[in-house]
Amino acid sequence: MDFKIALLAGDGIGPEVINEAVKVSDAIAEKFNHNIEWKPALVGAAAIDAVGDPYPNETHDICLTSDAILFGAIGHPRFDKDPLAKVRPEQGLLRMRKKLGLFANVRPTFTFPSLLNKSPLKKERIQGTDLVFLRELTGGIYFGERGRKDNGNTAFDTCTYNRDEIKRIAVKGFELAMKRKKKLCCVDKANVLESSRLWRETFQEMEKDYPDVKVSYEFVDAVAMRLVQWPNSYDILVTENLFGDILTDEASVISGSMGLMPSASVGLENSLYEPIHGSFPEAAGLGIANPLATILSAAMMFEMSFGLNNEGANIREVVNRSLTEGKVTKDLAEEGKNFLSTSDVGDYLIELIK
Repeated sequence: MDFKIALLAGDGIGPEVINEAVKVSDAIAEKFNHNIEWKPALVGAAAIDAVGDPYPNETHDICLTSDAILFGAIGHPRFDKDPLAKVRPEQGLLRMRKKLGLFANVRPTFTFPSLLNKSPLKKERIQGTDLVFLRELTGGIYFGERGRKDNGNTAFDTCTYNRDEIKRIAVKGFELAMKRKKKLCCVDKANVLESSRLWRETFQEMEKDYPDVKVSYEFVDAVAMRLVQWPNSYDILVTENLFGDILTDEASVISGSMGLMPSASVGLENSLYEPIHGSFPEAAGLGIANPLATILSAAMMFEMSFGLNNEGANIREVVNRSLTEGKVTKDLAEEGKNFLSTSDVGDYLIELIK
């Protein structure tokens, strides 16, 4: 099979981790007789520096004409330190999601047996955790009406959802639940927020269409608590944009490192795959960035966009072997033990694939 994949390295450690994902993907493609055409494009601070736009039209065109998008990371501290900056890298990410129609963020959270001791949570609480968050990506408070009034002394951001926006991600959640444990949790704040009441109302109306799925409804603050108490009690969780942004970062620590968790952002026609970690600019160029989340994101790409489950499974298999054998970057190495550089991890995985 032949694939065209848009390659958006982005900022900070993005280019380094993307490079390793490309190496591993090319090794998998060679092993299984596929051909990948990589189509690099600018995004984020790198795009602002080059053309003054965090998501240029040229990048959008490349994404539209590709079979999938592999994305590194976005953001730079010089923008974070300037609250008056008119153009920010993150604006490019939001615009990309909106223009490509990437309405559902799929974030799995799972544990690795060899890394249970790396988690800040007790082993007996997290063992066997295997859950998936579906976060709505193109609505809610990040895209609602916002502004200032009273001479700039009062600020407002509006959380707005319509029923169709909720239905389309609910369908994704129910369909995924049917493929797994037939258990779904709708996460909201329906005791306080009108938008959450619409979420709950919509899910309740859809339950009859999926009678085999056991649906529960929990407030976001309760889920935040239970994620660190009994994460293995969850399977599929579906929630709105802001709640999902926060809860998925909380869930990421269960595995022991944000450098391990992949994600996908999907729409009706386009799909983007990325690690959940940020751009970590302090580590850029030092060779210490953990590339495994990006490599596992590539595994999701092979499976979800191309239907190549064996290829994705092969990537996960070699990642698990590298973790078990301690062939890891500094963040995962045992104290006093040797560790590999970012590129060395990629090279080691390629040797295991061959």
